[in-house]
Amino acid sequence: MIIVMKPKAKQVSIDRVKAIIEEKGLYAHISAGHEVTIIGVVGDKAKLMDQNLAIYDEVDKIVYVTESYKLANKKFHPDPTIVNVGNVTIGGDTTVIMSGPCAVESRQQLLATAHAIKKAGAHILRGGAYKPRTSPYAFQGLEEEGLSYMKEAREETGLPVVCEVTSLDAIESAVKYVDMLQIGARNMQNFYLLKEAGKTDLPVLLKRGLSATIDEWLNAAEYIIAEGNPNVVLCERGIRTFETATRNTLDISAVPAIKAKSHLPIIVDPSHATGVRDYVKPLSMAAVAAGADGLMIETHPDPSTALSDGPQSLSFDQFEVLTEELRPLVTLLGKKL
Repeated sequence: MIIVMKPKAKQVSIDRVKAIIEEKGLYAHISAGHEVTIIGVVGDKAKLMDQNLAIYDEVDKIVYVTESYKLANKKFHPDPTIVNVGNVTIGGDTTVIMSGPCAVESRQQLLATAHAIKKAGAHILRGGAYKPRTSPYAFQGLEEEGLSYMKEAREETGLPVVCEVTSLDAIESAVKYVDMLQIGARNMQNFYLLKEAGKTDLPVLLKRGLSATIDEWLNAAEYIIAEGNPNVVLCERGIRTFETATRNTLDISAVPAIKAKSHLPIIVDPSHATGVRDYVKPLSMAAVAAGADGLMIETHPDPSTALSDGPQSLSFDQFEVLTEELRPLVTLLGKKL
């Protein structure tokens, strides 16, 4: 349920409606715009059946929300959410580029990558310290050692850092080193992990699950926000289809769909979506043109020797070419890179 107050409603009227909601044991989510304040009711709205809220001073109308996700819903929060990651903002007038290796392999590898991507124009360093791999025999990551290299890279370059977490132990370690937590596709519906991420004060990058619908994805975001952490960035990284020409199928339509349904910013990961480095540039262009707030691009000093996802990783030179070719498009769309 959403209660829309009349334009320029007085604070005393807003507080009165909020108090009635909370007296019934429900949560009132206030979204104050320039002209109109919206009060979202979270909980069992049947508890309000004996209250005709429409008769209270300066209440304009009541709208019922049919979607199961509430706090992630654009109806609850009409203005786009801006998420701060260190000194970088996602969802504003900058197309944010996150880049780095799929897996942190060594101190030298990560520091070289951090300096190279910063020179090319990236805003955030990504790297995997915990790697949930399909095969138990594949490289699983350096864990806390890798996190310490990420912190060092941030100190040297000034780039905020983001790393995937796969367990409560990983979260407890990562919060000491990184600026943003990532929940990977395989854990999108690990509801316990989502709740634990929501209890931190770090922004969360939530990747779409392998076969998740957009509504399932937004409900996963709801788990994080419901724990008190509103700073969620969504990441479209391709979904499983019958097609085998690419690793996954990048759902470009998810970008405008999310923009229509939610206030949360959305970025696109064309590297994991395709698994083929030659496809990364054209799909990056498509994602930006569709309205994505940013990109996540895998880079590596020598992709041929990468311990994880080498075929989709760009070399430093290829990444620099990509950012230069993106710049005119981003400018044309009224943003900056």
